[in-house]
Amino acid sequence: MRQKFVFFCIALLIAGCSSSSVKPTDFDQFANQLWQAEKDLDNRSKTSLPDLSAETLSAAHQQRQQWLNRLEQVDVATLTEQQQINHAILHYILTDAISEYQYGAHLIPLTAESGFHSNLAFMVSGTEFKTSQDYQDYLTKLKTIPAYMQQQTDWMKQGLAKGMTQPKAVLAGFDEGILAFVSKTPEQNVFYRPFTQKPEFVDAGSWTAMQTEAKQIVEQQLNPAYQQFYQFMVQQYLPGARDSIAASEWPQGREYYQNRLEHYTTLKLTPEQVHQTGLDEVARIRAEMQGIINQVGFKGSFADFIQFLRTDPQFYAKTPTDLLKEAAFIAKKVDAESPKYFKTLPRTPFGVVPVPAEIAPKYTTGRYAGTSRDDRAGFYWVNTYALDRRPLYEMEALTLHEAVPGHHLQIALAREQASLPEYRRNFYTSAFGEGWGLYAEYLGIEMGFYQDPYSNFGRLTYEMWRAARLVVDTGMHTMGWSRQQAIDFLASNTALSMHNVTTEIDRYISWPAQALSYKLGELTIKKLRKEAEQQLGNSFDVREFHEVVLRNGSVPLAILEQQVAHYIQQKKRP
Repeated sequence: MRQKFVFFCIALLIAGCSSSSVKPTDFDQFANQLWQAEKDLDNRSKTSLPDLSAETLSAAHQQRQQWLNRLEQVDVATLTEQQQINHAILHYILTDAISEYQYGAHLIPLTAESGFHSNLAFMVSGTEFKTSQDYQDYLTKLKTIPAYMQQQTDWMKQGLAKGMTQPKAVLAGFDEGILAFVSKTPEQNVFYRPFTQKPEFVDAGSWTAMQTEAKQIVEQQLNPAYQQFYQFMVQQYLPGARDSIAASEWPQGREYYQNRLEHYTTLKLTPEQVHQTGLDEVARIRAEMQGIINQVGFKGSFADFIQFLRTDPQFYAKTPTDLLKEAAFIAKKVDAESPKYFKTLPRTPFGVVPVPAEIAPKYTTGRYAGTSRDDRAGFYWVNTYALDRRPLYEMEALTLHEAVPGHHLQIALAREQASLPEYRRNFYTSAFGEGWGLYAEYLGIEMGFYQDPYSNFGRLTYEMWRAARLVVDTGMHTMGWSRQQAIDFLASNTALSMHNVTTEIDRYISWPAQALSYKLGELTIKKLRKEAEQQLGNSFDVREFHEVVLRNGSVPLAILEQQVAHYIQQKKRP
């Protein structure tokens, strides 16, 4: 750690660690140095997991604060348009890391869905195996898992002492997810998977030796580490976790929630403003949903219709393969329509795969997993666990959001923008990304989807889901709502299965304010499109508008508003 600290101080000296401001002509060099230092602080390595000791985290925090101080001395008005965006994004990244440390987010390294212990499984899919040394490095890295897990456990113990824990209510069954990583035989362990098939570039003797070492690591280090973490969760964390669900009940909880609200939405709003926006949207969407109920001639109440959707077998796939095929079919239909709505399409493909079995029971209904490598596709994850809770009438909206023209299209395009610096290509802010995903669901109407009234109801129930988030998230974390009150509100206003309802509510409890970003981001994008349509009239081109929205990658919403306003003014010029 000492060596790393000295290296970073040298980096600061090279950058000019004085109080003088950065000249506009030197900003690009300064920004690249800042980003390289930030990557070094992340401590990513082929052979080891990050050091999470108190000394290392404190040093990283201090260094980030120094970089932020220098960044804030830059005269933004003297920068080019792209430099101003770079400045805003670097500022966003640094302030988030600083805030998370100050509020003690490292004391809670898990949510209701997953945690550091399950995220380690991404080592398998995220490791590039092109040489024999890659396998050796992977084995070395596996050996650092026990120490890494112990550091995380030690932070969780501090969280217990300070009242900074996840609530008991969202952790039911969490211990079972830990045991999924404890295998009866080494060959069954998720971390052993890279050794199931020998590559051509490794000789037989070396391969056998590496397999033997991998089995020993699993048996002697990984299984015991996960078993120890399981015992800690069962014997200490779960019994000692807090009973309250509100983030405002944490130390500095109300301030932390406001901080997270502004971080995830990139907007200066109060919880009360967000709550009221949610109530207004819920009322509007509910009226549209009732219109579809009337259209299909259903005789009964809104609640009766929801129960019908949740229980009728016609709305559910019979096998996991059927569900995956439906998702893939919808995605290909979108591909055929996309050129009509987008001037630039990504060259990176994506696959459709099930959510990994070890996390599926408590995982959300679907998610996009992108790639940072040009030799790998992105993946649209579809949760095939409990098929009777994965209605087909939601699949069009889910696919449009997670795959195309939603997350895959937006994220892949951003990463393929060669003219942008690395931190721009890989940057993601929830308000933009999730706002775009929800806007993509809405765009499906224009693209010819939702022709079946039940599928259109599925779209509306997804939109209602995101609108209700504004109500229940702020309600639970700042207004005294109970978990059951939030469950009842979401269940009574959407057609989500009860399993999805409880899974989602637990997600909002354990990940405060993140869920606010979807609807507020979508409302911003739709507002900007309406402004462009009204001001440009017949000269409005939806393909041009989407190009403007997507060309800079993921950006804070204030930047997006500036970009669209500039586009409108340019377009109006004679």
